[in-house]
Amino acid sequence: MRTGARMRHHAEETAVIVAVPEAEPVVGGFRAAHDPAAGWGVGAHVTVLSPFLAPDALDATALADLAAAIASVPRFTAELTAARWFGDQVLWLAPEPGDAFRALTAAVWARFPACPPYEGRHADVIPHLTVGDSAPVERLRAAQAAIEPLLPVRFAVTSARLIRGRAAPDSWTTVAELPLCAPRPGWKSGTGHRHFERPA
Repeated sequence: MRTGARMRHHAEETAVIVAVPEAEPVVGGFRAAHDPAAGWGVGAHVTVLSPFLAPDALDATALADLAAAIASVPRFTAELTAARWFGDQVLWLAPEPGDAFRALTAAVWARFPACPPYEGRHADVIPHLTVGDSAPVERLRAAQAAIEPLLPVRFAVTSARLIRGRAAPDSWTTVAELPLCAPRPGWKSGTGHRHFERPA
């Protein structure tokens, strides 16, 4: 989901995420200090699609379509394997298999083509769990040094979560938990979409 100056302070938005509570013992303290989204009430997570629909567009049809998109992707197991950077401003953890998370994003975007990930700002959408965003680089490097010996963090992805809120303390709440489907015979984690193309 969007953080910092990239989110309008007063505008309520929605996002689709995979919550990763298993990561809280490893990253929770660092996120509280260095990731604005933690202060807004969003726990450790991998973003599926943000921003999603405007809150007033979340009618029964939209929720059913989102549930169907999420349910088109099989459940999978994952792990946070390494600490990485976007420039020198954002420290994040890499979830593997990345292609399984990309499959979730692609499925939701295909169902909602007017909602490109991150408003279409990035040609390649990289699945990630943010640890710190725009904090002093020395503090983020210290966080990286503390976190890396505790990796990998393993977790099961059985559902995605629709949330809504704004850039304000403890404002984000859960709208719905949306289950993934049971794995199909012969399906392996990481066999989802590898590339993003704008839906027709």
